[in-house]
Amino acid sequence: MSLHIDFKSDPSEEERLQILAPLRAYNEAQAGDGKSEKFALFVRHDQTDAVVGGLHGRILYGWLFIELLVVPEQARGQRMGSQLMDMAEDLARERGCVGVWLDTFDFQAPEFYRKQGYEQFGQLDDYPPGHQRLFFKKRLDAE
Repeated sequence: MSLHIDFKSDPSEEERLQILAPLRAYNEAQAGDGKSEKFALFVRHDQTDAVVGGLHGRILYGWLFIELLVVPEQARGQRMGSQLMDMAEDLARERGCVGVWLDTFDFQAPEFYRKQGYEQFGQLDDYPPGHQRLFFKKRLDAE
Protein backbone atom coordinates (compact mmCIF):
# COMPACT_ATOMS: atom_id res chain seq x y z
CA MET A 1 0.00 0.00 0.00
CA SER A 2 1.34 3.42 -0.93
CA LEU A 3 0.68 6.33 1.45
CA HIS A 4 1.30 10.08 1.46
CA ILE A 5 0.64 12.98 3.84
CA ASP A 6 -1.65 15.80 2.77
CA PHE A 7 -1.86 19.13 4.66
CA LYS A 8 -5.15 21.01 4.94
CA SER A 9 -5.79 24.18 6.87
CA ASP A 10 -9.14 24.38 8.68
CA PRO A 11 -10.41 20.84 8.03
CA SER A 12 -14.14 20.13 8.28
CA GLU A 13 -15.75 18.24 11.13
CA GLU A 14 -16.38 15.37 8.71
CA GLU A 15 -12.65 15.20 7.93
CA ARG A 16 -11.80 15.25 11.65
CA LEU A 17 -14.17 12.33 12.15
CA GLN A 18 -12.42 10.42 9.36
CA ILE A 19 -9.18 10.64 11.35
CA LEU A 20 -10.97 9.80 14.59
CA ALA A 21 -12.70 6.65 13.28
CA PRO A 22 -9.63 4.35 13.21
CA LEU A 23 -8.48 5.70 16.59
CA ARG A 24 -11.88 4.93 18.11
CA ALA A 25 -11.77 1.42 16.64
CA TYR A 26 -8.29 0.83 18.08
CA ASN A 27 -9.24 2.22 21.50
CA GLU A 28 -12.36 0.07 21.62
CA ALA A 29 -10.32 -3.02 20.74
CA GLN A 30 -7.89 -2.23 23.57
CA ALA A 31 -10.16 -0.83 26.31
CA GLY A 32 -13.74 -1.67 25.32
CA ASP A 33 -16.59 0.66 24.53
CA GLY A 34 -15.97 4.00 26.24
CA LYS A 35 -19.71 4.68 26.27
CA SER A 36 -19.22 8.25 25.07
CA GLU A 37 -21.98 10.65 26.09
CA LYS A 38 -22.03 14.41 25.54
CA PHE A 39 -24.16 16.70 27.69
CA ALA A 40 -24.74 20.38 28.38
CA LEU A 41 -26.24 22.54 31.11
CA PHE A 42 -27.42 25.87 29.71
CA VAL A 43 -27.64 29.16 31.61
CA ARG A 44 -30.34 31.16 29.85
CA HIS A 45 -31.52 34.75 30.15
CA ASP A 46 -35.00 34.74 31.71
CA GLN A 47 -36.58 37.26 29.30
CA THR A 48 -34.94 36.30 26.01
CA ASP A 49 -34.10 32.63 26.64
CA ALA A 50 -30.68 33.37 25.08
CA VAL A 51 -27.81 31.15 26.23
CA VAL A 52 -25.44 33.30 28.33
CA GLY A 53 -23.32 30.55 29.86
CA GLY A 54 -23.32 26.97 31.01
CA LEU A 55 -21.34 23.78 31.18
CA HIS A 56 -20.50 21.37 28.34
CA GLY A 57 -18.96 17.99 28.95
CA ARG A 58 -18.52 14.41 27.94
CA ILE A 59 -18.46 11.09 29.73
CA LEU A 60 -15.92 8.62 28.36
CA TYR A 61 -14.37 5.51 29.93
CA GLY A 62 -15.99 6.20 33.28
CA TRP A 63 -14.74 9.77 33.69
CA LEU A 64 -16.68 12.96 33.14
CA PHE A 65 -14.65 15.66 31.36
CA ILE A 66 -15.78 19.28 31.71
CA GLU A 67 -14.85 20.89 28.41
CA LEU A 68 -16.47 24.29 28.98
CA LEU A 69 -17.73 26.20 32.02
CA VAL A 70 -18.94 29.76 31.59
CA VAL A 71 -20.64 31.71 34.37
CA PRO A 72 -22.15 35.01 33.19
CA GLU A 73 -20.53 38.07 34.75
CA GLN A 74 -23.79 39.11 36.46
CA ALA A 75 -24.09 35.69 38.15
CA ARG A 76 -20.56 35.45 39.57
CA GLY A 77 -20.39 35.20 43.36
CA GLN A 78 -23.94 33.81 43.51
CA ARG A 79 -23.01 30.10 43.51
CA MET A 80 -24.07 29.52 39.89
CA GLY A 81 -20.67 28.02 39.07
CA SER A 82 -20.92 25.74 42.10
CA GLN A 83 -24.44 24.77 41.09
CA LEU A 84 -23.30 23.84 37.58
CA MET A 85 -20.39 21.80 38.97
CA ASP A 86 -22.68 20.05 41.48
CA MET A 87 -25.12 19.17 38.70
CA ALA A 88 -22.30 17.76 36.56
CA GLU A 89 -20.95 15.74 39.49
CA ASP A 90 -24.45 14.41 40.24
CA LEU A 91 -24.72 13.28 36.61
CA ALA A 92 -21.30 11.63 36.89
CA ARG A 93 -22.42 9.73 39.99
CA GLU A 94 -25.68 8.67 38.30
CA ARG A 95 -23.62 7.29 35.39
CA GLY A 96 -21.23 5.48 37.75
CA CYS A 97 -18.20 7.60 36.89
CA VAL A 98 -14.90 7.24 38.73
CA GLY A 99 -14.42 11.00 38.74
CA VAL A 100 -14.44 14.34 36.98
CA TRP A 101 -11.56 16.11 35.28
CA LEU A 102 -11.05 19.44 33.53
CA ASP A 103 -8.48 21.95 32.43
CA THR A 104 -8.30 25.71 32.91
CA PHE A 105 -5.84 28.55 32.46
CA ASP A 106 -4.07 30.15 35.41
CA PHE A 107 -5.93 33.43 34.67
CA GLN A 108 -9.34 31.77 34.74
CA ALA A 109 -10.63 29.95 37.83
CA PRO A 110 -8.11 27.53 39.38
CA GLU A 111 -8.99 28.62 42.93
CA PHE A 112 -12.67 28.04 42.23
CA TYR A 113 -11.93 24.42 41.29
CA ARG A 114 -9.73 23.91 44.35
CA LYS A 115 -12.61 25.15 46.55
CA GLN A 116 -14.82 22.59 44.82
CA GLY A 117 -12.48 19.82 45.99
CA TYR A 118 -10.45 19.38 42.80
CA GLU A 119 -6.73 18.65 42.91
CA GLN A 120 -4.24 19.70 40.29
CA PHE A 121 -2.57 16.81 38.50
CA GLY A 122 -0.79 18.55 35.66
CA GLN A 123 0.50 21.80 34.28
CA LEU A 124 1.56 23.00 30.85
CA ASP A 125 3.80 26.07 31.05
CA ASP A 126 3.75 28.86 28.47
CA TYR A 127 0.30 27.94 27.17
CA PRO A 128 -0.46 30.70 26.33
CA PRO A 129 2.99 32.31 26.55
CA GLY A 130 3.59 33.63 30.03
CA HIS A 131 0.71 31.59 31.47
CA GLN A 132 -0.12 28.00 32.38
CA ARG A 133 -2.78 25.50 31.47
CA LEU A 134 -3.73 23.57 34.59
CA PHE A 135 -5.35 20.13 34.82
CA PHE A 136 -7.62 19.19 37.73
CA LYS A 137 -9.43 16.04 38.85
CA LYS A 138 -11.82 14.95 41.53
CA ARG A 139 -12.40 11.30 42.28
CA LEU A 140 -15.98 10.44 43.09
CA ASP A 141 -15.42 6.77 43.90
CA ALA A 142 -13.46 7.77 47.05
CA GLU A 143 -16.36 9.74 48.54
